[in-house]
Amino acid sequence: MTDLATIETPKYQRVVITTKRKPEPAAPPEIGLSIDDVRALAKAKKDPAWLTKRRFAAWQLYTNTPMPTLNDEAWRRTDLRPFKWNEVELSALNGKAKSRRVPAALLKPLVGTTQGGQLVINGGRVESNTLSPALKRKGVIFTDFQTAAAKHESLVKRFMGKAVPLTDGRFAALAEALMDGGVFLYVPKKVEVTLPLHSVVSVPGKSHFTRLLVVLDDGASVTYVHELTSPDSKTESLHASIVELIVGKNANLKFVELQSLGLNAWNITHERARVGQNAKLDWVFNAVGSRVTKNFSEIDLDGEDSWARMSGFYFAEKDQHLDHDTQQNHNVPHTTSDLLFKGALRDQSRSVWQGMIYVAPGAQKTDGYQANRNLVLSKTARADSIPGLEIMADDVRCTHGATVGQLEQEHIFYLMSRGMPRPEAEKLVVDGFFDPIMQRIPFPGVVARLKKDIERKMSESGSGE
Repeated sequence: MTDLATIETPKYQRVVITTKRKPEPAAPPEIGLSIDDVRALAKAKKDPAWLTKRRFAAWQLYTNTPMPTLNDEAWRRTDLRPFKWNEVELSALNGKAKSRRVPAALLKPLVGTTQGGQLVINGGRVESNTLSPALKRKGVIFTDFQTAAAKHESLVKRFMGKAVPLTDGRFAALAEALMDGGVFLYVPKKVEVTLPLHSVVSVPGKSHFTRLLVVLDDGASVTYVHELTSPDSKTESLHASIVELIVGKNANLKFVELQSLGLNAWNITHERARVGQNAKLDWVFNAVGSRVTKNFSEIDLDGEDSWARMSGFYFAEKDQHLDHDTQQNHNVPHTTSDLLFKGALRDQSRSVWQGMIYVAPGAQKTDGYQANRNLVLSKTARADSIPGLEIMADDVRCTHGATVGQLEQEHIFYLMSRGMPRPEAEKLVVDGFFDPIMQRIPFPGVVARLKKDIERKMSESGSGE
């Protein structure tokens, strides 16, 4: 029998485990500009008094809003710290800077063979501006933003900021405070613009801040192609912009947006469309340029029986980083949205897509769809795909999906066994991957342009292995 008195009590040593909390990520340095630069820009652009006032209010909001860090959910996957913010200077104030003319290849019609008007802005200056006399007589306004602010003050003031308010983010405020060029398009009530309109905005130099405001009044319709471009440069550059699309009741907007910035450009954009009752928006979005892009794109379905479709195409190479944040807001009952983003990546590039379908309380009979498909062409490329739903109504149909995959080697070997060289086989498979996007685009010229981008990206160094 064991004597309880002889049993030794085990001696335990207290172990304290401590963990080190990760330090807060440092915020990027502040931009090397001040209110004096805003004042100088307003003077150089000959702003009307009301626009200067808006600039100052935007700058105040910008300075009062913290710089986003990796702790902010929207910026968690895009690091702004590597950019030299303290070296930013306003290219629009550099009177000695001379920019090359916009390449003729970018001025060719992409929708049909004839255009109703074309506007070319290079470095904040209007290089050319044409609009058919028939459209002018109908009251269509298609001009640079500074001219619109001076000559069509009531219209611009009525719609400016109605889609993208300054409170959307620090860079929305910055883009408004330092706006140095942009486009204003207004189509009056029940005016049908049968020939497409085309604008090209080139942003050479260290920094540019642009704005695009498109307004279709009730019953209006137009097809509009807009391209943002810049020449390749050895030095980093900054571009921040606001894009606003206002689609009135029973209006129909087909909008093609192309981004072909140089591979050293940092590009931050806030874009939103507001779609009225029984209106339609068909938005084609293409991104092949920039070193870093952070793009916020939203669609607000504000009227019953409104419909919106967004088709996104991107192809990243080298060390490009393309981050697209999309949101489809069903604010009223009986609305439909359809979003498909497809992208390919090679070399050391990275893509981020984060999407959300939001259905407001009471927005019954909503039909929302979103999908993101990615094709990774090298072992060092990476794609992050994050779909989301926030449903506050109970009679809806909302679906989403996301995939990240590699080239199917079986398909490649099959084509090679039929005598096709490997580079051509890979290109054919990539073409097939993008085909669902191409089928959604009703403009052969735009499809040809995208296919040319694929061919160029694929041919530069094979598959990126």
